Amino acid sequence: MQPIWIVDDDPSIRFVLEKALARESLPTRSFSNPRDVLAALGEPDMPGPSVLVSDIRMPGGNGLELLSTVKEKLPQLPVIVMTAFSDLDSAVSAFQGGAFDYLAKPFDVSQSVELIRRAVTESQREAVADVQAQVAPEMLGQAPAMQDVFRAIGRLSNSQVTVLITGESGSGKELVARALHKHSTRANGPFVAINTAAIPKDLLESELFGHERGAFTGAQTLRRGRFEQAEGGTLFLDEIGDMPFDLQTRLLRVLSDGQFYRVGGHQAVQANVRVIAATHQNLEQRVADGAFREDLFHRLNVIRLRLPPLRERHEDIPALTRHFLAQSARQLGVQPKQMSPTALTRLSGFSFPGNVRQLENICHWLTVMAPSQVIEVKDLPPEVLAIPPRAEGTPAASQPEPVAHHAAAPRSDQGGLVYEAAAGTPAPYADLVKGFAPPTQIGAAAPSAGPVGEATAWEEGLEADAARLLAEGHADVWDRVMHRAEARLIQAALTSTRGRRIEAAQRLGIGRNTITRKIQELGLDD
Repeated sequence: MQPIWIVDDDPSIRFVLEKALARESLPTRSFSNPRDVLAALGEPDMPGPSVLVSDIRMPGGNGLELLSTVKEKLPQLPVIVMTAFSDLDSAVSAFQGGAFDYLAKPFDVSQSVELIRRAVTESQREAVADVQAQVAPEMLGQAPAMQDVFRAIGRLSNSQVTVLITGESGSGKELVARALHKHSTRANGPFVAINTAAIPKDLLESELFGHERGAFTGAQTLRRGRFEQAEGGTLFLDEIGDMPFDLQTRLLRVLSDGQFYRVGGHQAVQANVRVIAATHQNLEQRVADGAFREDLFHRLNVIRLRLPPLRERHEDIPALTRHFLAQSARQLGVQPKQMSPTALTRLSGFSFPGNVRQLENICHWLTVMAPSQVIEVKDLPPEVLAIPPRAEGTPAASQPEPVAHHAAAPRSDQGGLVYEAAAGTPAPYADLVKGFAPPTQIGAAAPSAGPVGEATAWEEGLEADAARLLAEGHADVWDRVMHRAEARLIQAALTSTRGRRIEAAQRLGIGRNTITRKIQELGLDD
């Protein structure tokens, strides 16, 4: 094992740490100043450090300058800085310089040893990750379902066939489309992507096929559409299920005949383009509903790739998390943060209704908001902490489906950090309002919940109230009912805790940020 390097001008500090680490069978090497450390880093036959523990203020050198220099030479080396001057500037400077953690003197020896142990573990993990990164593919996935996708991309590498990619929003459909293009014979041609759901119907035709000068008001010049822009390459049509019905006819003609007309044009334009389409919708159902042409469906559905949601590939979460944390760090110009094993386990138990996009957003949030270089469970965002941790040994697949996929629940298609509700259960609403009482009974004994399927009085009242709102034609019945339930729950919890919000949040099983946000949204501060 590589030694832990200790840098401090105080021999007593070095002695205490050396003895404490020796009792833990951790080898050490000590230095009294930064100059000797830099000289030792240049020794070709000596093992480098697994962790560097350095004082900040020393005669003949500055620990922060040493941190900067070491990070240039060994960017993945965990560095712990320590100082008797436990001021904000020192702490901020240490973390901005990429320190693993910060240790203020006087420190507890056992706690310092535990911190160094965590740094050693992280150093070993990073060494393995570096080796894996050298051979990592452009797409990450060890789950069997993702391996099937990879095999399909390989088989399709020499084919020009049209491909339909299906999968929930945020699962990475465009990434698969780009991989199909990159590994095809059209790789040297352009890859052009268009989201058919994001462009107004009146503009979509011109976006796809272009227009001639004078074709309509404002068309002052000839404009090449996406089909012409993708000539010799690949055109990716995202959210094809939302394409207007009349444009589906024009797309079918291009796929059938290999040619199209610009808007306002009379000269056919040849289209040498491979089309890859994607959707999160059930196209068979769209065809049955008369919203999607059956002949176009069959034309697109030559080869179908189903991209699994993240909840079906929990084993990929650690690798994806490391990737997104490193990516966020590069974007922000900071040192990548690391996940503690317990935090990674807790994150892996989350159902991710927003799929890979939501995990990416969470990693970006952690890069900005987590207070130290090592992310602990308490640092995770509220929507992750709101879900109870999985029981030891319980497989991820046995977790309840998230509310985002419950028939009556709002979707979380954007993969953002706002989680609509707690994870679903066989009776999600009953669990949410267990112990709920009308306003006049807040603080009274909560009614006992009946068996699943047996309606209690409040459930019957809820159903009657929902039926009334639906009959009146309201379009926001879900929000109305949920807001009332949430307000009563929070009021009951605040009454039982005499207004103590943090305790109320703990009793409700939600995060303190969540209860604060809900109180503001529901106007309970008034």
